[in-house]
Parts: sequence; structure tokens; C-alpha cells
Amino acid sequence: MEKNLQYYFDQLNALDFKNMYENDFFFTWNKTDDELKAVWLLADALRYMRQNNISTKVFESGLGISVFRDNSTRTRFSFASACNFLGLQVQDLDEKKSQIAHGETVRETANMVSFMADVIGIRDDMYIGKGHEYQKEFSEAVAQGYKDGILEQKPTLVNLQCDVDHPTQCMADAAHIINTLGGIDNVKGKKIAMTWAYSPSYGKPLSVPQGVIGLMTRLGMDVVLAHPKGYEVMPAVEDVARKNAAASGGAFRVTNDMGDAFKDADVVYPKSWASYAAMERRTELYSKGDQEGIDALEKELLSQNALHKEWCCTEELMKTTKDGKALYLHCLPADINGISCKDGEVEASVFNRYRDSLYKEASYKPYVIAAMIMLAKFQNPVETLASLAKQGRPRKVK
Repeated sequence: MEKNLQYYFDQLNALDFKNMYENDFFFTWNKTDDELKAVWLLADALRYMRQNNISTKVFESGLGISVFRDNSTRTRFSFASACNFLGLQVQDLDEKKSQIAHGETVRETANMVSFMADVIGIRDDMYIGKGHEYQKEFSEAVAQGYKDGILEQKPTLVNLQCDVDHPTQCMADAAHIINTLGGIDNVKGKKIAMTWAYSPSYGKPLSVPQGVIGLMTRLGMDVVLAHPKGYEVMPAVEDVARKNAAASGGAFRVTNDMGDAFKDADVVYPKSWASYAAMERRTELYSKGDQEGIDALEKELLSQNALHKEWCCTEELMKTTKDGKALYLHCLPADINGISCKDGEVEASVFNRYRDSLYKEASYKPYVIAAMIMLAKFQNPVETLASLAKQGRPRKVK
């Protein structure tokens, strides 16, 4: 069946996503099945409109505020692209150039940057127990500012990655899986291996593997989390995955064997991360300003990583997947053997074979973020887009 704009509108109108209006997007597991489906369908509708040169400027003016407390390429530009796509300008809050350095509180900062802001995207993923709490504090501050009449509207907050979840990445990953496998109904029962992989660096956040197990279990997938002993994720998120799997008819289990995870897998996601316990220790050391302790921890964790160099996505492992043709995913950048490092997460031949697919995976993120924004800012996004489509105003004048 050919999917036109009306197809997406009809599918969206069959869903209940009214509670997304004027609400934030923190974790995927706090959203209903209909709400998650609405994000994917609206993202596809927005992509369709752009591909067919139909303007999607639903805002005449306004700001999208980006707050990146960690480095970013794909998510930073995806957020900027999404905002611009909808008609918002983006202003980055550079904390080093703001009054935050002079002791300005989160509440004050949040209100001062939000006078004409419709959406705020925050990445704060480095410290366990801190990232999500900062996002919540920021959101509560603007909600209070709106309630007190300081702000003319309450900006929506989109989690661009925290210490717990990376919803925009994992929703984009899922969109790629759904479209590659021919629809959401074809995803149920498929096996995905979310596996740790060796990296010559330490301290990579837990939010991607946690986000993957928290979301893919919602889709009824057979989710296997694989890592060496000592690289556990948050127990609370494992509990979420188990509950999701039980509710969806999927499965979730943990193994310490990468080969076990890859065997007959339909999708593989080999990526490095630091253990939950190690990230807790690092957070405590940073809070104390203990640089000597931080340096010692880094040395310890790099040595621990080096014991598991065999945890690599190789051609041999890929041959053991379903028909030897599993979909390979990565949030990028990957540690590629012989290219970005001597030993890393993936062999160069595997990565190069899936390069176009990986770029396609990343391309879903701007549309997913744009959909999240629209669902939060427009009570009837279908009606809004239908009106634009009827006007037929081109995005690009040829």
C-alpha cells in the first residue's frame, strides 16, 4: 500500500495522544503505546511533506532553546533541524557565557531564557543521579514561571539524553527498525541484541543501552542485554524492561556472552558503556572535586575495558545472526578497528557495509524530535498539518 499524507492522518486520528499536549518528553516508558506510535507516524508524515516540498512551518516565530552539557553532533543538529523545520529559531545556552558561572540558579536561568521559547532541549548525561534531576528542575521552573504569569507560555522540555534514557535516539532507532522490517507489526517477536563492546575510552553513558531495552521491549521484541560481568546497567531500568516485555508479549534477558546475544538476532546494537557502579563512583568523585580520584578511576576502568577486547562486532559474529544479515545499529560515532582506534567496537568491514544504513538510522532523529515538539505544542497536529497541506505552500520555491 502506497503511503500518502492522508494515510498518516487516518492512522494518527485512530490514536489517543491527547495527554502529550503541553507535556514534556522525559522517558519512553512514561508514554503510552498510542503516544509512541503517534511520534513515529507524525515523524513519517513530516518527512513525507518535506520530500514533497510542502512547508511545515507551523510556528511563525519563537525559540527552541538547546542546552548541551555534554558534547554532541547528531543530536545537536537534529534538534536545530527539527526546530527550524517547524519555524522556530534555535538559541544555544552556553553556560560558560551565561550568568550561571556567576551563581545564577536553575530557576532563574530557566525563566530568563524562556520568555519566547516554545521548546527546550536538554542533554545532561554525564553524571548518575544528576542529569534527569536537572531536566526536571528546569521543567518545574518554567512551569512555575508560567503559573505565576511570568511566561506567556510553558515551554515543552525534550530530553535530548540524560543519565537514564536517550529517547530521541532510541525512538529514531526504533523508526529505522520499523521501516526496515516493513512496519511495526513485523517487529514483534524479532530478536535484538543490545551488547556491550570494547572501547579504548571510558565513561560512555548508560542511557543508550537503557533506552534500547526500555523501548524495544514495548514493541514485543526478544531483547537480549549482553555485557561482561561488571558492566551492569541501572537495576531500575532492567525492571522496566522486564515489565514491558511481560505486557507486550516480548522477552527480556541478560547474558554475559556476546555470542549468545548475536545468535539468530535480527538486529544487533554493539556499543560501549561504563558500568552503573563506576558511573556512581565518578559522580561522587566529581561532586567532591577529587581530581586525583577521578584520574585513578579512569585508569582503573580503562584497564578493566582492556580485559574484554574480544567483545567486538566481527564478521564472524555477524554470520551467526539471522541468515547472517542482521540489521546493525549504532548511535555513532563508533570506535572502528583500524580507523578510529586500533581495537574497538566494530570491525571496519562490518561498519563500512552498513554505513548507509547507519546514516539512514540517524536521519530519523530530526523528524522524531519535530514530532515530539508538535504533539506537545498543538492540540490537533493532524488538523494543523492538513491545513498546511491544503494551502500547498512550498518549502522551497523552485
